[in-house]
Amino acid sequence: MTIINIQGHNVNPALMVIDVQNGFVSKGGSYDQLGIDVSRYQRVIPQISELIRLCRSVNIPIFYTQAVREKSGIDLLTNTHRILPKSREERIRTKPICVISTWDADIVDEIKPSPMDHVVIKRRDSAFQDTEIGVWLKSIGIDTLAFCGIDTSICVEASLRDAFNNGYDVVLISDATTSGNTKHFESTLEVVRDYYGLVMDVKEFARHLPQKAEQRNK
Repeated sequence: MTIINIQGHNVNPALMVIDVQNGFVSKGGSYDQLGIDVSRYQRVIPQISELIRLCRSVNIPIFYTQAVREKSGIDLLTNTHRILPKSREERIRTKPICVISTWDADIVDEIKPSPMDHVVIKRRDSAFQDTEIGVWLKSIGIDTLAFCGIDTSICVEASLRDAFNNGYDVVLISDATTSGNTKHFESTLEVVRDYYGLVMDVKEFARHLPQKAEQRNK
């Protein structure tokens, strides 16, 4: 357990790394095959990697989320929703994304979880929807969550909002997350600042960590 001070308050944080998977980020993954530009996602991987390194250096717990779909398609959104945005419905029907136990679903090699990290398997946008994470966080006394990963305005925001509504303080690390849509990215940052918690970049977050990690980031 590592206690840090943010805005004069001592907190027990964990890092949430949301959906940095081959299907969304990598060349040859599902998004790339669908013609979606993944370069924006790839550009934030170095900052995510640095954030992970900093947290590991001071023993802040790290939780990765891994969005998966069953090969059978039993958990597809189109099975439970009759009204979906056309763009989302078309992607679901055109290409199975992040099918469980495939390379597509794997977390990218650059930030692979260590044996000490925790992987949360999720089937909807939020890390808190029908997962064990609430029990896990409570078991180690976590009260604050720092968020990074993709996509800022979809799964990151959905997870952050649910974290807030479950009583956690939240921090969004702005340069370690991104969206495929710049307007959506900026909107999420504004909403978090105004209604949910703090927005800071990796260097600013590092200044709140114990001195050892801060010195490494200079």
